[in-house]
Amino acid sequence: MTIQTPSGAALLKPENLPTHERGGGARTMPLVTREVGTTNFITGYTSFDPGVEIPFHSHNCQESVVLMEGDAMLDIDGLEYVLKPHDVTFIPPNVNHRFRNLSKTQPMKILWIYATVDATRTLTESGKTNPVSAEHAGR
Repeated sequence: MTIQTPSGAALLKPENLPTHERGGGARTMPLVTREVGTTNFITGYTSFDPGVEIPFHSHNCQESVVLMEGDAMLDIDGLEYVLKPHDVTFIPPNVNHRFRNLSKTQPMKILWIYATVDATRTLTESGKTNPVSAEHAGR
């Protein structure tokens, strides 16, 4: 559920928002998007089932990720960094990275923020690029 205020502000209630399966045990819930009224950035949650990792990828813009729940590994620059809840990352544009859920029994959840509504994701292995908004809408 999204509540629009008279000024154009929005209050989002995640328990009433749809999630989109990304495959492989990851699902995304877009939060602040064009549909809400943003013109400068987008945000959302991605949840990972136990043991799930997403493939290496990069974005055309800056990204910040907050680990909300669970224990994660950030793979970036050929290095591994363990993340605990509330750790925050900053990732420059065009830097290959991925997140992994370190737990075999507990889910993991991140809050992501992209610095443009026109954010893209390029998969490192295939070179395929898609708009983040299209992926998160299941298109």
